[in-house]
Amino acid sequence: MKESVKKNNQVTLKGTVATEPILDHETYGEKFYVFQLQTKRLSEVADLLPIMISEKCTFFSKINIGNRICVMGQYRSYNKYTEEKTKLILTVYAKDICFLSEGEQDDNEVIFEGFICKNVIYRKTPLGREIADILLAVNRPYGKADYIPCIAWGEDAYLAANLEVGDKINITGRIQSREYGKKLSDGTQEKRVAYEVSIQSLECSQ
Repeated sequence: MKESVKKNNQVTLKGTVATEPILDHETYGEKFYVFQLQTKRLSEVADLLPIMISEKCTFFSKINIGNRICVMGQYRSYNKYTEEKTKLILTVYAKDICFLSEGEQDDNEVIFEGFICKNVIYRKTPLGREIADILLAVNRPYGKADYIPCIAWGEDAYLAANLEVGDKINITGRIQSREYGKKLSDGTQEKRVAYEVSIQSLECSQ
């Protein structure tokens, strides 16, 4: 991975391009596009994840549906403002992309160092499984931060339940997509997609 990728926010995804790039926004004359990458879990369940890429990336012209690629970069968040509310948008910002070798399997790994920025929500399922919802702030340069929803299970959830706002932690995990129905004011339901990091290991940091 290139040195330009900060070590407190590392993402590596391997999978199949599922959609063509669509223009998302333009900043100082540079255009940024978003496409969907499909990456499978060991269970064969597929996550469909949004990838943001600059038109200046040398690999940009090779983003075609069906291509098998590896994306290396950072997980980014930003607020999208509408007339009704503010929505947190999550994307993987591609720093580097390459083709996968024949037979190379899908992969999905994130490594974060960040700070608890909201009270942890701890609960148990009807079957007694422990779960904890965490909102992690991962710092960028110049005083900015990315806000990343995470979910911990079992022993990690129990550990997270005792964390406080401002505590620093290190985690590894994977990005997962989840469809849900949002009930609208007119009584109808709208299908939406939520993204969260499923934590595989969690450690408190000094």
